[in-house]
Amino acid sequence: MLWRRNLLAPLAALALVLTASAGAGTAAASTDTTAVAAVPAAPAAGDFGAPGPYATAVEVGAITTLYYPRDIADSDRRHPVIVWGNGTGGVPLVYRDLMLHWASQGFVVAAANTPMSNLGISMRASIDMLTGRNADPGSVFFDRVDLEHIGASGHSQGGAAAIVVGSDPRIDTVLPIQPGPLANINAVRVPALLLAGQKDSIVFPALVKAFYNAADHIPALYGEVRGADHFTVVGDPGPFAAPTTAWFRAHLMGDQAARAQFFGPGCGICADTATWSDVRRNSLALNVPAATP
Repeated sequence: MLWRRNLLAPLAALALVLTASAGAGTAAASTDTTAVAAVPAAPAAGDFGAPGPYATAVEVGAITTLYYPRDIADSDRRHPVIVWGNGTGGVPLVYRDLMLHWASQGFVVAAANTPMSNLGISMRASIDMLTGRNADPGSVFFDRVDLEHIGASGHSQGGAAAIVVGSDPRIDTVLPIQPGPLANINAVRVPALLLAGQKDSIVFPALVKAFYNAADHIPALYGEVRGADHFTVVGDPGPFAAPTTAWFRAHLMGDQAARAQFFGPGCGICADTATWSDVRRNSLALNVPAATP
């Protein structure tokens, strides 16, 4: 497909640049390694774009790269999961800042290493792998992974993969970022936040709106990030960090402040015209209350 060929070269080149600059501790490898990130400052209440309270670690495996709270083995809670799909030609390192941001917020992020993620096979395999690690008394993840709360996300081709994986009964919500066209949202049975870039010339906003328009059977939201092009989320995720974190905190952690960003008459993103050039909520999303009992 033309959109794949157009995207492959720039993402592959960017992956090489980031790999060279990041050093061996975070580069993809065929055997597991672990790298520890600096301890982030605790965010102000409701500031979902600020680093979370958890120090983070990275484990690079043959199929999946894990980003997670560093001291998860000693945690007093189970941590929800986000499975991730890369854009065409990309690897998790390209999206490292966003993955670490989510991990600092308390999520276990399982990023498929494949640069061709559209079928979602590696993303599903990540859930299987974490299920095994969670049951293994010798693993740092033993009984610390919340397998009852799993979200799927990804960028471009990986955004399409998030929609594909959204048909898996283990998935609780999907958040496709500038998703490519090779997916069927009619198979998804969970809430969806579909993100577009106002100035995206690879996955045009109209293509993302088409997914939103077809998602009339689930609570669905469409958010168009003002001024964003197709690569705004790469590297420093900028305006994508806060809303993606809030969405997953709302659906996987039951965060009521995060929930109010998307639902109810005072919807936070609905009023934020500085960040969003277009926000839409379908009838099912409009009927979702701002707070749960």
